[in-house]
Amino acid sequence: MKIKTLGELKQAGYTFKTIKDELRTNLIAKLRKKENVFAGIWGYEETVIPDIERAILAGHDINLLGLRGQAKTRLARLMIQLLDEYIPVIEGSELNDDPLHPISRYGKDKVTELGDQTPIDWLHRDERYSEKLATPDVSIADLIGDVDPIKAASLKLPYSDERVIHFGLIPRSHRCLFVINELPDLQARIQVALFNILQEGDVQIRGFKIRLPLDIQFVFTANPEDYTNRGSIVTPLKDRIDSQIITHYPKTLDISKKITQQEAKIRTEQKNLIAVPEVAKDLIEQIAFEARKSEFVDAKSGVSARLTISGFENLVAAAERRALLNNEKSTTIRVSDFVGVVPSITGKVELVYEGQQEGPGIVAHNLVGKAIRTQFLNYFPDPDKFRKQKEKSPYKKITTWFGDGNAIDLLNEMNQADYEKTLRSIPGLLDLINEFHKGQDPGLKLFLMEFALHGLAEFSLISKHTLTSGLQFKDLLSGMFSLPKDEDDESEDDEAFGNGQR
Repeated sequence: MKIKTLGELKQAGYTFKTIKDELRTNLIAKLRKKENVFAGIWGYEETVIPDIERAILAGHDINLLGLRGQAKTRLARLMIQLLDEYIPVIEGSELNDDPLHPISRYGKDKVTELGDQTPIDWLHRDERYSEKLATPDVSIADLIGDVDPIKAASLKLPYSDERVIHFGLIPRSHRCLFVINELPDLQARIQVALFNILQEGDVQIRGFKIRLPLDIQFVFTANPEDYTNRGSIVTPLKDRIDSQIITHYPKTLDISKKITQQEAKIRTEQKNLIAVPEVAKDLIEQIAFEARKSEFVDAKSGVSARLTISGFENLVAAAERRALLNNEKSTTIRVSDFVGVVPSITGKVELVYEGQQEGPGIVAHNLVGKAIRTQFLNYFPDPDKFRKQKEKSPYKKITTWFGDGNAIDLLNEMNQADYEKTLRSIPGLLDLINEFHKGQDPGLKLFLMEFALHGLAEFSLISKHTLTSGLQFKDLLSGMFSLPKDEDDESEDDEAFGNGQR
């Protein structure tokens, strides 16, 4: 910036405006140009984003209320794109003093002493964002400020002089966007300290007769779970936050998939090595949708979008590991690779009592199974419709083969040749794929062949058993009555039998 002094700034026609006016002015310009302010945020186009834009136009402080993994912090960070690229500040001011409207003792003294020769610095919008995670140990000194004995001693000033104050995060965020994440975790007495800042725009520190008319755009985030489990937003503070905007999870599979594909970190060599069918991407998203309505998962805690993101990364990694072990230069995702997704589920869902009794691993496998069952109907006819017309069932040849006592093992690390040979050995399986998905590439056909087996197991037409290093498919009845069984087999049989009762 060429302007270096207050006099030059005045000659350039600069006028003071608040950060809320700044946000409002720039939003109006973007709305008129139909520009997307919140790029990369999907599923909020008709709900959350219009609410935020209305709040900005109204000059409101904002509380984003929603479960974890609903992009609350990202929305707040994207608001900096509505700030002017640069703003002038008095050089050396720790409170980002506006040259025409200083609020600190330092800023006022500089302007009084130097007048139009007051040196000016320029602050980029990226430096005008402050964020604090609310934790129980946050103090008033952290947020507002306190007397600094070292400063008093070095400047040889009495404690009654306001120049001995060490300002906290909020005063230092003057003319900035300030975000407090997980507001309910902030102790009630600390929340009370925010009253004046929100209502009057000023602070009081240790009884000093000091008034700092701070100019800050506040954005808070909160999880409704916090209101009952860990803490709460005190009522007077909620009353002072002008707009509370409720966020939500993606409402459709396509939106969820778009978010996952945007956020997942898949390396170039992985993309070159592994082909990922759309049905595999849909299955990843379906797992999250199943978890959000599962009786084993705590709905109040929510199921973060991070589950599908890390799940997809793990799915690709599972296929990559298999290809590396078999020294294969290319591969396609398999349903058996979904065993790699389980660690992404177990760490990201909070279980209710019944889920804890089942165990996180069993719940995770159960969610994968439910996702397969749901998505199966998008690719193949509903097996339940053929329960009373078995002769007309497109699955008759497959189930009959298993019913004759045949079984197959699909191992997690099986090489491509053995994998293909095993699937093609099942009479009627390839015919099923050719009937409903003719013309697909060989990699997708193999995926659908395995997918069909898993689907038939979920609909209790055949049984599926967990092996040490993979899965075994065989007839349902022989699977139920064959002895001996290990505990994993028993749980799988119970699950398969339960699926048949749906």
